[in-house]
Amino acid sequence: MNPLRKKRLIIILAILVGVGSAVGLALSALQQNINLFYTPTQIANGEAPQDTRIRAGGMVEAGSLQRSGDSLDVKFVVTDFNKSVTISYRGILPDLFREGQGIVALGKLNAEGVVVADEVLAKHDEKYMPPEVTKALKDSGQSAPTPAKEG
Repeated sequence: MNPLRKKRLIIILAILVGVGSAVGLALSALQQNINLFYTPTQIANGEAPQDTRIRAGGMVEAGSLQRSGDSLDVKFVVTDFNKSVTISYRGILPDLFREGQGIVALGKLNAEGVVVADEVLAKHDEKYMPPEVTKALKDSGQSAPTPAKEG
């Protein structure tokens, strides 16, 4: 083989290996940062992976909020009106967190079927509902409750 062609072939192969490695690393990093949304029905049916970071959301059931007296531990139940799932969280809940309103929790599902959240997101006004929660409620045949008017 001609030495010039051999040199070009080695350069092309090195470029291909470099580009392939970069694409592989980028895809690996993206896959680790994906947080898929699961409804309470999907979690209860076993569709959500355990020990993988997920987003779970729905309506906070009235009367389900349990606060620990000596720590920042909180437990509450989220529903899509078909099934319910318990969410455990350690920290300060958002100011707009209320029972009967939509939330999205980011965390991991444990073996007992409880989502251990490290972040809880609440809606930012009376009319807003997270898009995933709205879709889940619509799919379950329910609609989001309308807020009570003050005055």
